[in-house]
Amino acid sequence: MSFRLHFFECGKIAMRTLLRHRLRSFLTILGVGVGVATLLAIVGIIQGMNVAFEKSLSSFSSNVLFVQRMPMVPMDDLALYRNRRQFTLEQAKVVQRLATFAEHVEPLYSAPKNIQFLDKELFLVSIYGVTPNYLSIVYEELAEGRFLTQEDLETQRKVVVIGRDLVDAFFKNTSPLGASIRIAGIPFVVVGTFKPKGKLLGVSLDNQAIVPMNTYKAFWMESGESAIGVVLPASAEQALLEEELEGVVRRARQLGPGQPNDFSINRIDSMKSIYKSVTGALFGVAVGVGLITLSVGGIGIMNIMLVSVRERTREIGVRRALGARRSVIVAQFILEAVAVSMLGGAIGTGVGLLAAKIVSWTTPLPAVVHPLTVLGGVGFAALVGLFFGILPALRAANLNPIIALRHE
Repeated sequence: MSFRLHFFECGKIAMRTLLRHRLRSFLTILGVGVGVATLLAIVGIIQGMNVAFEKSLSSFSSNVLFVQRMPMVPMDDLALYRNRRQFTLEQAKVVQRLATFAEHVEPLYSAPKNIQFLDKELFLVSIYGVTPNYLSIVYEELAEGRFLTQEDLETQRKVVVIGRDLVDAFFKNTSPLGASIRIAGIPFVVVGTFKPKGKLLGVSLDNQAIVPMNTYKAFWMESGESAIGVVLPASAEQALLEEELEGVVRRARQLGPGQPNDFSINRIDSMKSIYKSVTGALFGVAVGVGLITLSVGGIGIMNIMLVSVRERTREIGVRRALGARRSVIVAQFILEAVAVSMLGGAIGTGVGLLAAKIVSWTTPLPAVVHPLTVLGGVGFAALVGLFFGILPALRAANLNPIIALRHE
């Protein structure tokens, strides 16, 4: 008898056995399914976060540095940074003059303000005061209208370019261009809107409004945060230029030789490394939890298969007496274990995907599951069944036919 025919016959016997013991098979499937579902749900959320994070950072160039009074992601007590001085426009001008190695230097100002339109209001919207060169620092795409002009800056026009959150909140079915909104009670005319950018670490990047810097200074110069964006040549040695920039900023801040820096030079790459270290740890925990759960399911498979061997001892004896080889018995029991495990893996995959989507729909956390992850979940479940089915299969194959035939 050919190997293919042996395999086919063993598969039929295995499936008949599983259907004959439905409750036992269901409990075994449940153990594996829970493990795969847990693993895929967590992996799906982490993969979704990775995609959203990369998409969010796509608006920032890797050769842009942000000089701020505190790190983008403070790892120490915030009290260490709160007392640092804000950057002034004069300091930004000194950096512009001395940082001749930079392609562009752009002062930036920001503050959270409430925005009203008719009877609607959004709270703590990020207001940015910038120049028309802002788009050389941050890559933004306009959905409608125009960006700020030099004339807007020089004449202190009260015009604004708004993010998608404001468009969705105030102008659901109409164009916002030409509409008057009130920022902290002051009327501004909408001249443009940005395309949506999504979220970064759970914070919306579309909850923003961009106004001319001189207009910002006239109303809110005493509040909010200030920074300096510096564009370095893409082909240059970034680390060396960052050291030069540190010296330039120290001169602009008038720091003496023995004084520590009262500012931070932030690079987008540093956020990536911090993010990867955090999600790497989460991924490790997720894989650990999933493996533990799958191991428990695998042990359940082994125990139930051992019970099945004991119950079917006489059947095994009859088959051995009729000429069935040990390899056929081993194949039958391993196929039973693999079939149960793969079925549990398939069901667990579906449940895991659904759980990840529910989390995505009901929370700010996105969820994306790659096809290879799905195949990996089912394939790994099959390996679990294979591994934990070996012992029962060998025990069944090694039964003495004479003793097995006497078993009641």
